[in-house]
This record gives sequence, C-alpha cells and structure tokens, in this order.
Amino acid sequence: MSIGIFGANGRMGRALIEAGHNEEQANLTQALVRDTSSFKGIDAGEIAGIGKIDLATVAQSSANADADVYIDFTLPDACMANLGWCVANKKPIVIGTTGLSKEQLAKIDDAAKHIPIVFAYNMSVGVNLLVNLLKTAARVMGDYTDIEIWEAHHRFKKDAPSGTALMLGQAIAEELDRDLDKVAVWERKGDTGERDRDSIGFATVRAGDIVGEHTAMFADIGERIEITHKASSRLTFAKGAVRAALWLKGRDVKLYDMQDVLGLKG
Repeated sequence: MSIGIFGANGRMGRALIEAGHNEEQANLTQALVRDTSSFKGIDAGEIAGIGKIDLATVAQSSANADADVYIDFTLPDACMANLGWCVANKKPIVIGTTGLSKEQLAKIDDAAKHIPIVFAYNMSVGVNLLVNLLKTAARVMGDYTDIEIWEAHHRFKKDAPSGTALMLGQAIAEELDRDLDKVAVWERKGDTGERDRDSIGFATVRAGDIVGEHTAMFADIGERIEITHKASSRLTFAKGAVRAALWLKGRDVKLYDMQDVLGLKG
C-alpha cells in the first residue's frame, strides 16, 4: 500500500519517513514539503537521517495525488490546507496534528463526510491503551478522588496543554458524565480556594528534548493511583500513524480514531 507524508522535513515528518520506509506492508511513495521549503528535491531518507531511499521530496503545489493514504502531522493551518487537498482528490488521511481550534476540528468533522479519516491527538499504541485504563480507573475511583493530569514535552512544542492530555481528560470526563470544558482547571495561582471535587486539573511542563510524558492521578485521602506513559522516541507515534494508514485503506467514509484502529472500542 502506498503512503504519502505531508511536512516531510518536520520533526514528525522525518520520523514518519523512517517508520514508513521500515514497514514491510507500506510503500512510501510521496514526501511532500511546502513550496517555499529549502528541502525540495532532497532525498527523503537523507532528510530523515536513514540514508538515501530514492524518494525525492516534492513541493505540495506540484504533487499528484498518487498515494493510497496520506499522513499529516503539520501545523494547524497547513493541516487544514492538506485536508482540503485530500478531500478534493478523494484521498484518505491520517491526522495527528495538535493545537487545532474548534473551527478546525469542525472542518475535520465535515471532511469526514467525504473521505475516510483517522484523527487522534496521539497515535501511540501505549497511550491509546492508557485511555482504556483511565476509563476503568474513572469508573471505580472517579466519584471520590481528586483527578489531575500532568504532561511534559520539549521546549519547541507550541500548544498547551498537549492534545494527548486533552484526550485523556476528555476520556475521564466522559466516563464520569462531566463536561470537560466546565470542570477543567487549566492553571492555578494565588488564593484558589478549596479544590472542587468535580474538577480535573491540568499541569504543563516544557523543557529540553522531552518527547512526551503523561500522568493521570486519582488521589484520595490515604492513597492514590498514578498511571503514566513515557515516550522516548517519536518513532512511537510514527509507527502508530503508519499502522493507522494501513488500516484506513478501503474503509467507509467516516471519522475514526486510534481506538478504532486498535480494536479497543466496545
């Protein structure tokens, strides 16, 4: 199955090139970059640091829709342009871009009426298993414990809290029949008063080259449970995205997530 990668020169784009090249069932046929990119025409393998793979990068505007499925981990505005391109060319797409606005999320929902889409804030198999573990913890302990979510990423990450932290918070809130927009506490400073039992707190760290760490805490008087996922390589997310792309080919027009890909629903 052939795969095309948007934003091939980015941090995740490079990891996707490596993951796509190493996956036996995948055939990496397109590595797309911005029209103004200085990486145009360079071998994608050299960009990814894995040596030549005889696949030169191509400017987005001059690219044909030759791949079976496309993968996008670019910035929000670029992602929306790439999504429109996929809709126009009737091509399925896997989206891992974070920091999307409500309007941009609505555009993904609308596009899923025309093409198959897998959209997830985190493509890691481990993180998506973590979601299921947190739902179980929420069912058992959520009504009487204080719930906090802590996340850490590298200094270059632009959105906060991370999309994965939001995904974890949303999963817990839905399990407890709470509206995350109403119960989330994004920051604390000064005299905040006693903690609201229904609230879900978020804490963010940005430092160094941390790939991604997420912890959800369920704390009671006398005991607490902490469930943590730590990623040490972007290949974790890239491999999951390639797995999603392989799964997506031939699917019905619909919006899917990694829970669908991994068979964790129901």
